[in-house]
Amino acid sequence: MEALITCLVEICDIYFQIQILYNKVGDRMKTLLLDLDGTMYRGTQIMPGGKELIHVLQEKKHPYLFLTNNSKRTRRQNAAHMLQMGYENIQEGDFFTSAMAAAIYVRKHYKERRAFVIGEDGLKEALMEQGFELCEEQSDFVFVGLDQAADYDKYSKAVNELHHGAKLIGTNHDRMLAQPNGFALGNGSVVAMLEYASNQKSPCIGKPYAPILEEALALRNLSKQETLLVGDNLETDIQLGIVHGVETALVLGGVHNEKDIDRLGIHPDRIYRDLHELLVDICL
Repeated sequence: MEALITCLVEICDIYFQIQILYNKVGDRMKTLLLDLDGTMYRGTQIMPGGKELIHVLQEKKHPYLFLTNNSKRTRRQNAAHMLQMGYENIQEGDFFTSAMAAAIYVRKHYKERRAFVIGEDGLKEALMEQGFELCEEQSDFVFVGLDQAADYDKYSKAVNELHHGAKLIGTNHDRMLAQPNGFALGNGSVVAMLEYASNQKSPCIGKPYAPILEEALALRNLSKQETLLVGDNLETDIQLGIVHGVETALVLGGVHNEKDIDRLGIHPDRIYRDLHELLVDICL
C-alpha cells in the first residue's frame, strides 16, 4: 500500500509540475466534488482507491469537497467517521451536506423559523446554525433527513404538523443507500411517504437539484466549469452534473453499474471501475 501511494504521488508530482508550467492564464485545477456513500466508502468500508486518492489530493493540494446528500452527520462527525475507517487528515471544512443546503435554502426563501425535525445531529446542527428554533409542535416547517431512530409515532407527529400548516422540507430524495451487505432505505423514500400523507410536495434541494450545487459552489467561490462531480449514483450525482452543466464521473461499485446507464438514459462524461482509475486519470 505504501509503495503504491509513493508511486502515485511521484506520478502526480510530475503532472502537477507540468500543469503549473503550461496552464493557460486564469485556468485552475478542477475541484473534485466527491460523493460519500457508495463512492468514498460503503458503510464503514473504504472503497477501492479511496485512501490513495485523498492522500494524493492532499499531498498535491488539489482542491476537493465532499458533497453528500446524507444529512445524518455533522461536519465533525463526518470527519470522525472517515478517520475511524482509515482516511487521514480529513477536516470538518471538507464537507457540504444536504442538511446544510436545506437550512440555507429555507432561510433565504421564508421568514418563519420554527422547525419540527425528523433527522439526526447533522440536520439539527445545520438548522441551528441558520437561526432555526427546533420544536415539537406549532412548527412552520417539517424538515426530513435520514433518521435511523425514527418510528411510526415520529412520522405520525410529522403528518399532524403538516396538516396544521407546516411546510414539508426534505433534505434530499435518495431512493436508497449503498451498504456493505446491499442497500438501505434512502431519505427520499421517507419524503415520498410524507408527501403522500400530507398532500404536499417538498422543494427539491439535494442532488440532483440546483440548491445544493449552488450553495456548494458559493462556499468555495467556484464556477461550474471549475468542478468535476464524482459519484456512484446516476440519478443524483451524475444527473446533477448533466442538468446543470458540470462535468461528471461515475465510479462503479456503489448504487449503479454500467448496465444502468442505458436503462436510465443517464450518461456520465467519464466512467471509472474504481477510485484508483480516477486518480490515475486526473494525474496523467
